[in-house]
Amino acid sequence: MSDILDRLAETLEARKQASPDSSYVARLYAKGTDAILKKIGEEATETVMAAKDGQPEKIICEVADLWFHTLVLLAHKGLKPADVLNELARREGLSGLAEKANRRGEST
Repeated sequence: MSDILDRLAETLEARKQASPDSSYVARLYAKGTDAILKKIGEEATETVMAAKDGQPEKIICEVADLWFHTLVLLAHKGLKPADVLNELARREGLSGLAEKANRRGEST
């Protein structure tokens, strides 16, 4: 499953060298972080709306769009899907309440 994430990460990295006229992702990179964040917000809203509609196909498509744009953000910031997967692995087996309490402790 992480193979597709790795391939997509490689493509997103390559788009950093592409002309904004030739690539949607290159255009997003050229517009900067705020444009990428705006797109993630739009996709998150569309995901919520699809979930409320309850149509599995729409939910899948909107989550795919949300994940894609989140991966664009990671690449833009020099991060990789493996960084997120490693964090999820670190949290595996840890109570969500305990994990949240640990994060609060780190920020104080």
